[in-house]
Amino acid sequence: MAEFLKKLAESAKKAIDDGTYDIEFTIYHPTVRITDAIRNCRHIPIITEIKFASPSMGTIRQYSDPTRIAREMIDSGAIALSILTQPNMFNGSIDYLVNARLALDVPLLMKDIMISDVQINAARKIGADCILLIASLFNANLCEGSIEGFIDKAHKSDLEVLLEVHTEDEFRQAMSTDADLIGINNRNLDTMKIDIKTTEYILKKCEKTKPVISESGISKAEEIKYLKSVGADAFLVGTGIMQSNNIKDKVKELVIAI
Repeated sequence: MAEFLKKLAESAKKAIDDGTYDIEFTIYHPTVRITDAIRNCRHIPIITEIKFASPSMGTIRQYSDPTRIAREMIDSGAIALSILTQPNMFNGSIDYLVNARLALDVPLLMKDIMISDVQINAARKIGADCILLIASLFNANLCEGSIEGFIDKAHKSDLEVLLEVHTEDEFRQAMSTDADLIGINNRNLDTMKIDIKTTEYILKKCEKTKPVISESGISKAEEIKYLKSVGADAFLVGTGIMQSNNIKDKVKELVIAI
């Protein structure tokens, strides 16, 4: 895992050095909280992800207007959007989130490899409501500070925090932090293999005191039903939707899974 995590951190450092997060404007808006969206959802709470590429899959979808995709996802029942802003390895862009913020009044998660305060500052300026922190990056000492330090900085910027874990130990550690949401990544960052039973394994062994989002490897209504039955509160779905020929229908299929 250390080698891949190091590559992620190096990718983030390059983006910082290239000035990706040097934002000269601020979009003022009241925070729209993912925790509230999950709590108030009357159907299956799906957070849909806009990403055009990933290290494990390469190109996921040929580029098309991200703002149009965002509207289609929300119109079809998604409660929030996760938007890749990391330009290296993920073909993401700050512009994707900025344009979604200007077009939609829904919770926006800035999906990036957060290693520096610079990125947290940028998140607030561009209109994000929530940031992603990856526990294993902190445990490998690849971030410029501690998990709690980053969470505190985010909260002072009125941002929610989704803290991502993959192991039982990381989950227990995460539950003891002030993170708002805990994400269980079903992907093993060492082997890059996905096993959606990871969510069940962790939730069977550990006490849950915060909302839990199951991430990675989800593409079918049956998988949503299963993950809901084992205790997941919400679901982050990216590749399964972005690869679909009909984004609207795919999102609708997932939000009505019962």
